[in-house]
Amino acid sequence: MTSIIERLTGLQGKGQGPAFLVASGHAATHWIIGTFYVLLPYITAELGLTYAQAGGLVSVFHAAAFAANAGSGAVVDIRGRRVLVQSAALVAGAASLMAMGLADRALWLIPLVVLIGVTNNLWHPAAISYLSKRYPGNRGYALSIHTLGASLGDVVAPVAAGAALLWLSWQGVSSLMSLPVFGVAALLLLTLNALDREESRGAGAGSGLGEYFRGVAALVRNRAVIGLCAMAGFRSMTQSGLLVFLPLYLADVLKVSPVVLGVALMSMQLGGMIAGPVAGVASDRIGRQPVTFLCLSAATVMIAALTFVEGIVAFVAVVSVLGLALFAVRPVIHSWALDLAPGNMSGSVVSLLFGTQSALSALVPVLGGLIADQWGLRSVFYVLAATMLIANVLVYFQAHKGRAPG
Repeated sequence: MTSIIERLTGLQGKGQGPAFLVASGHAATHWIIGTFYVLLPYITAELGLTYAQAGGLVSVFHAAAFAANAGSGAVVDIRGRRVLVQSAALVAGAASLMAMGLADRALWLIPLVVLIGVTNNLWHPAAISYLSKRYPGNRGYALSIHTLGASLGDVVAPVAAGAALLWLSWQGVSSLMSLPVFGVAALLLLTLNALDREESRGAGAGSGLGEYFRGVAALVRNRAVIGLCAMAGFRSMTQSGLLVFLPLYLADVLKVSPVVLGVALMSMQLGGMIAGPVAGVASDRIGRQPVTFLCLSAATVMIAALTFVEGIVAFVAVVSVLGLALFAVRPVIHSWALDLAPGNMSGSVVSLLFGTQSALSALVPVLGGLIADQWGLRSVFYVLAATMLIANVLVYFQAHKGRAPG
């Protein structure tokens, strides 16, 4: 298997080490988020929240992530020190998750959810630009390893949190699940930080302020970049809605146990773990646009299918195929954005991409909650199918086809 990957990518096994280390950090950020989504139905029940109020907590998360974009890309492109920023993001998220274990009312959860949102979008510009610079000729593959880490966190966290809920309160589970994240932050500092510090010094730290703001202006004027960000934003709206309302649907409508709920969410991520590297390598070879369009089309069909299936087994089967398409496309979109930006603006184009995603994603939890309160949880999936369809249309008309190495 290793020899096949080396032959397809041209990268020796040892040279891939930094990609897998950064992927472990990405797994930790999604471990935090995955834990929160699993705990959300139990927080909602214990604190007596409506679906709209529960969705409001998730909207706070996305709003905080959006606000973090105002500075995260600038920090990366101007100062460098990408590994240090990654480690700081993990420490902030782990501390927030641990502190959540002390909360006994929704009001106390709000600032902690804000910090988790900051963690998410502080991480991505630093990590994705680090991998882009280290693996310029294998960007799709390197970023697929990064999203493989995300899928791993998304797979393991729901099952671990669901199992822990059999013995502990949601507050106890929250504190317990924070501990591995602190360990990963220390691992990155010990293994990658020294080399990254030396490379930052050798590169002269990064852009000056004037050069940086000129680069940002050029990005905003680039129609291909803005079109790609809009498409990614609608796709992210769908993903955000699924992560919020699938657990609620499973707990409140299908009445499954916490363990079954965790397994169902895990199944959605497993497909992405398998398909992500395949999609990344394929996009390096044949281009970003066709791979993205194929994945989004399949995801649209599967979301629509959720509204027709009955029974937990069939529901989980559809969710598994949905996850394969929905999460496999993430590294392709990230690589496409980096293809469109100059190297000295890699952090900022990622920040712009994730800022758009966070801004649009913040709308879904509250609106979906209002729809669910009025017409039931199943009706939310019709809205999510529509947002994915819009993403499909946008990627079809995207003029730039992405980079296909030659």
